[in-house]
Order: sequence, then C-alpha cells, then structure tokens
Amino acid sequence: MINLAPDQQLDARRRKLAPHFILGVNDEMRIMKEEIFGPFLPIKPYREAAEVIAYVNGHDRPLAFYPFTNDKRLAQRYITEILSGSVGINEAIVQVGQHDLPFGGVGASGMGHYHGYEGFLTFSKLRPIFRQGSFSAIQAFLQPPYGKRAKTVLDFMFSLRG
Repeated sequence: MINLAPDQQLDARRRKLAPHFILGVNDEMRIMKEEIFGPFLPIKPYREAAEVIAYVNGHDRPLAFYPFTNDKRLAQRYITEILSGSVGINEAIVQVGQHDLPFGGVGASGMGHYHGYEGFLTFSKLRPIFRQGSFSAIQAFLQPPYGKRAKTVLDFMFSLRG
C-alpha cells in the first residue's frame, strides 16, 4: 500500500484518510469484490490491452469505466470491446457532473440513466393504452361468438390452400 499523502494524518473522528494505491491485489481480496467508496485505488498490472478487455468483461459490468491513455485507438478499442455504464477518457470525476450527459450503469451496477432527457425517461413510467372502437371489421371476424359469416370466411380461406 502506498500512501499518496504521507503528511496527512488519519483522522477517524472526521473520517479523513489519505488516498492510497493498493498493490499486489488479487480477485479474492475484499477490495476487488466490492465497490470502493473511499480513497483507495487497487493497481492490477497487465501487459496487453486484450488482458484488460478479458478481465473487465469476465466480471460484472462496471457502473463506469475510466481508461487513461493518450492512444486514441486504444481508447476506442476499450469503448468498443468493453460493456460498461458511463465512460470517462482520461478523467474520473468531471464526466459524472455533466448534467446533460446521461450517467448510469448496466447489469449488476444498475439499469437506466439519470441526468438530462434520458434521466427523465428512466424515472418516468410510460403507460400505453389501446382502445378498440365500437366496430372493427377485423374484430367481427376474429372474436367469438363465431357465426355463419366467420365459418364462410374460414371455409373460403381453407379452399385457397389448394
């Protein structure tokens, strides 16, 4: 574990803790199994982009995905091949604050979005209503009680089978 602000002292009363990198993590560790709501960043090394893609896609979909790279083609590959909620390229804070940009997850991290028009749709319940008119030619032939007219139509249709 690397303390990124060693001059800061732990203050349990104010719940203040310096940010830390966590090294040597593995999938059995609690920090790799739960969402992190604190100043901890586990570091998982990799050699190739394919390892990153396979790792992320092999787990529950993340609420958000924050690749940091100056390689535009690599960033686009991650966007194309990794399914996640929101994406922030080279940043992890500002993106969620854009109120006209939908933010939300997919799969285990939640469904739907908030912010903007998409947020309105997420928190709205559309209620479609269909009303059949008092008379419908289709309804007259397809709904019971079936009478002589329906039998005549069916007989005619079956005669067309040849």
